[in-house]
Amino acid sequence: MSKPDTVRFRYNQAIVAASIIAFVGALPLANAEVYLLPVLLVPFAVGVWAWRAGTDADAREVRVRALFGQRRILWDQVVELTSDGRGRAVARLDDGQEVALTAVRARDLPRLVSATGETLPGAAD
Repeated sequence: MSKPDTVRFRYNQAIVAASIIAFVGALPLANAEVYLLPVLLVPFAVGVWAWRAGTDADAREVRVRALFGQRRILWDQVVELTSDGRGRAVARLDDGQEVALTAVRARDLPRLVSATGETLPGAAD
């Protein structure tokens, strides 16, 4: 369970609903032949990914979660928060790596920074 001062970013839960519908829709196909059973894995994996993937940030660290595993990044390691050409948020680290922040858009950066207790320069109060 997240703490109240944790900012959470997740994908729209409509993706989970769509994966459930796709899973139910794929049942007749999967029941037709045994070799078609793996077809059910695709909507299942998409649903689990949409439910799990995201970014959590608090005053100490940012956690980037994916389908398998997560990565914890201390704020001290973050040199810059920026966006890529597609409007997704990216953290540049002190070792030169760039980490895409799952489910965080460029317009969400002020909310992400607010988890640290800081504000972005030039941000409206």
